[in-house]
Amino acid sequence: MPATATATAAAPTPSPQSPKKAVPTPDKKSTFVRRDLLLRHDRTVHAKDGGVPLVSEVKRRTNAKAPTTKATTTKATPPKPNVGVDGVDTATLEQIEASSDGMVDLETAAMLMTDLQHKATAQMASQEDHHHLDDHAMPYSPEHTNMFGDASNPFGISNTVPLPQMPWDTYMSNSVNKPKASSVASSSLSGSQDTQLSQLSFDSTSTLHPHQNQHPQQQQQPPPPPHQHQLAPMMERFPSNNNDTLAPALQNLNGNNHMPSISGPATPNGLSPFPFMTGPVSPVDYRRSPGPSQPISTPKIPQLQSEDDFHAMQENMRTYDKEGATYPSFQAHTHAEINAFLEGYFKLFHHHLPFLHPESFNPRDASPPLLCAVLSIGALYTFQSDKAFGFHVGSKILTNMFLSETEEFSSRKCPLWPMQSTLLNMVFASWSGDAKGLEWTCSIKSLVSNMVAGNRYELNLRTEARERRPPSHAEWIEDEGCRRTYYAVYIFFGMLTLTYNHTPAISFNEFDSLELPASESLWHLEVPDEEAWREHLAASPSITVREAYDNLYQGEMVRYSAFATRLMINALFLEVWYQKRNFGALQDVVTEYKLRLAMDTWEKSLDICEPETIVVQLSAPHKGHPLIFNAMAVYRNTRARFEVDLKSVQEALRYHDSYEVAGAMSNARDKVKRSQEMIKVIEECFSCIEIVALQGMKWVGRTCATNWSIEHPLCGFDLMLILSLWLYRLEHDEEPATEEELAMYNKIRNLFDDEGMDVHGTKLSSIVAKAWGSMLNEVVVWG
Repeated sequence: MPATATATAAAPTPSPQSPKKAVPTPDKKSTFVRRDLLLRHDRTVHAKDGGVPLVSEVKRRTNAKAPTTKATTTKATPPKPNVGVDGVDTATLEQIEASSDGMVDLETAAMLMTDLQHKATAQMASQEDHHHLDDHAMPYSPEHTNMFGDASNPFGISNTVPLPQMPWDTYMSNSVNKPKASSVASSSLSGSQDTQLSQLSFDSTSTLHPHQNQHPQQQQQPPPPPHQHQLAPMMERFPSNNNDTLAPALQNLNGNNHMPSISGPATPNGLSPFPFMTGPVSPVDYRRSPGPSQPISTPKIPQLQSEDDFHAMQENMRTYDKEGATYPSFQAHTHAEINAFLEGYFKLFHHHLPFLHPESFNPRDASPPLLCAVLSIGALYTFQSDKAFGFHVGSKILTNMFLSETEEFSSRKCPLWPMQSTLLNMVFASWSGDAKGLEWTCSIKSLVSNMVAGNRYELNLRTEARERRPPSHAEWIEDEGCRRTYYAVYIFFGMLTLTYNHTPAISFNEFDSLELPASESLWHLEVPDEEAWREHLAASPSITVREAYDNLYQGEMVRYSAFATRLMINALFLEVWYQKRNFGALQDVVTEYKLRLAMDTWEKSLDICEPETIVVQLSAPHKGHPLIFNAMAVYRNTRARFEVDLKSVQEALRYHDSYEVAGAMSNARDKVKRSQEMIKVIEECFSCIEIVALQGMKWVGRTCATNWSIEHPLCGFDLMLILSLWLYRLEHDEEPATEEELAMYNKIRNLFDDEGMDVHGTKLSSIVAKAWGSMLNEVVVWG
């Protein structure tokens, strides 16, 4: 224990001669500037060293009699030299005390304490060779009963050993005793009390037991100790892998984390994109996978490097916008604002849908409609919604001008940027909470589908013209950019189907013969020459979409990239959607079995996913690329779609009427069955809420908007609705709960108990719904 902590805990009340008046102190460990603390330190630390106490302390001990302890009667300790006030005039101390009216000068007190400590350390070091430790004063006792020594030396440590001044008490009090900041306030979770079932007690404050009607006081569990059922702050939940260096209390906190799939980085090093104190980040698990031979790097963020670039971009915009529809308002943005919006897009959004090539995207001469679309989403992530909407409208106007002015428009001759800018505009319109924007998205889906079909046809012609010759780096960038844009459109249309039950506008067969998207490492690679490029291309795995898809149905794991992982789970989700919409296939047991097999194979393939060397600076609880984390959200939703069809809720969401959505959600309780298969669906729902709870709901609500993709709130909406309705049925149905249902119910309730939420008198179904709603109501990027 630090000496300062011992002195503070054991000191008696100061004498009236030493009034307590605080003096501001600098952040130095070697200074005591209050007189009472100076006396206390001398009395408790240096008194046993044989030094002469301070003068006022001598007056206090005039009539006191020293107690006799067992240690002093057993064997006398040789006296130590006078180091207490050697070299310091006693009259000086009296004068300081009298003239300062109880206040000690800051520099004088620091000088006295420093002088005392230095002389005490020097004298103890000089006497070390002349005095030996007492036979009974062992710093360590092998016997358990004598482990902590006597009362005067409770830790059995020799007084000659200086103790480190570590504020563990303050550290632990802040991390354990204080309530967690990420807990949802209990006032927001209060709800009406429901009548308890006669055969089943669902008291939210007690463990669930079947067929018991105990008194609520008998069912309540004793409150846990302060160190249990609480998550430590983010910096303590993910300590270094070297647990041997942690204090026992911190090791206990580390051991309480029961979710191995959520873990953070180790001690900060050269690979750490963020400081350790900011919470968990989502780099690749470099310690487990060797990765390619290329060096680890961070993706490039396109910027306007100089004022000349900024003026050139402005001139490019003015030349393109001949009618002046957007240029006056666009000219009002400064150089710094444009760079901030570019950074917002490529740093926060790009990694969730990486179809643009940052290394070749130059904002100076980029196509103005595409640049405006990029700036619109970048402005959203910097919470500049008004400017974001202005860029969005400008991009739509300029794109329409291109399409209307192009004579004999053909999807085969259409460049890639109209498809990319239209895709970003559709993303903006669909997730911004505007029903009119969603209607506009639905109106142009066929146009984008035709663009994909015509552009893919031209890509096949270019590929066949090379006659198996490996493409150059520039040719590969062009072809890979086309493929990634097709897949991004396919994934976006899949999210529209998942959220609004819209019929997919692109079939999987449209590009089944194309290669899967390459790794992010290869996509962001900068090669010095073509020879080095050919080596990297040859080392990269190449497999077509159809081959990977067939292998999933055959139960064979395939190694592909993170973007390919997201693409394949989108294809599997749409297959499940088709399965549930095809009345003839509802009785096809073989098809459903193959779908479940493909889902299991996809999940197992995550372990052999191609490692990345791109460090993505996003805060998320998943180790690996964010695309894998996003794909897992779609995977859990797809698992739930096997058993629950929320078609009526999804169709109500199209029109953004809160009353209609609430009514559809209430009526959907009959869609949630109580069966053995439903328990597996609830497991997926629990996994979703557990990820959020272990991170802290308030923390996730304030950070996930800029770090997590749109997939998580959209997929989590279905899962939380299913979970709430299942809990509601369990709490209100007359049918008694089974043992598995009871175990799952208690598992969910314990998770919210660990969050520190006040669940007394409130049904768990209401708690889950309100907690999820309050988290989504925190920080909003999308509407």
